[in-house]
Amino acid sequence: MTQVTKHTDSRLTVALPAPSVWPVTLAFGVSLTATGLVTSLAISSLGILIFAIATIGWFRDVFPREREEEILVEVRPAEVQDRKRIVDRLEIAPELARAVLPLEIYPVSSGVRGGLAGSIAMAVLACTYGVIRQGSVWYPVNLLAATVYGESLRLATLSLREFYLTSFLIAIGIHLVMSLLVGLLYGAMLPMFPRRPIVLGGLVAPVLWTGLIHSVLALINPLLSQQIDWMWFIASQIAFGIAAGVVVLRHSTIRIKQPIPLALRAGVEAPGYVSQRASGDKE
Repeated sequence: MTQVTKHTDSRLTVALPAPSVWPVTLAFGVSLTATGLVTSLAISSLGILIFAIATIGWFRDVFPREREEEILVEVRPAEVQDRKRIVDRLEIAPELARAVLPLEIYPVSSGVRGGLAGSIAMAVLACTYGVIRQGSVWYPVNLLAATVYGESLRLATLSLREFYLTSFLIAIGIHLVMSLLVGLLYGAMLPMFPRRPIVLGGLVAPVLWTGLIHSVLALINPLLSQQIDWMWFIASQIAFGIAAGVVVLRHSTIRIKQPIPLALRAGVEAPGYVSQRASGDKE
């Protein structure tokens, strides 16, 4: 058991077992003894002698009293560091009973404009792919129409590079509807991610969305999945996400009114929702 001693000159010392060479010597003797079993008797004899000497020396270090040495204890004052962070409290409107997150959202118009901007960026990149890789701007248009119009996919690869009015109208409709829906989704999601929203909307979400489409489309329509260049597809999704995110973030947020009771929003004087009028007030 470790013993702490306080001296008259206010020094503190602790008694610890003194260093000893005998444990290492004993281990060396055992090693020589074992080595002599496969070499010569002289080595084993030397090992037994060293083992006996080390055993006696180690025994004398312990009995009749364990050999110890005093170590000076350096007393240092304990430094307590407070790592508690200060958290700002949410400012809740007086008419609300509790906080509803998010407190502010982007208007619907920002999502619509963001979706339109993203659709333009995505269309430009898709048409660029058609010109560079396929030699025709109509190739990506026919592929997009093939998601709901199977006749487009039945055409040969060379025919996919030609213009078809039906496929063009279907592709335009699909592109606009999906762009507006995703733009509205961006407007609803971005207030929930205050840190680096463009990274989320322009990189993380397109990669996850592309992986989901790739896995599902390979089962639903394998032929269409083989015709799509997925690297260009990811690039077009990233272009859409960045363009839509930038447009949405440039709009100012508005405070939500959903948790406010309907009677209060409608201006109806309802008990418990609005303050009662004084008896002397005129109608």
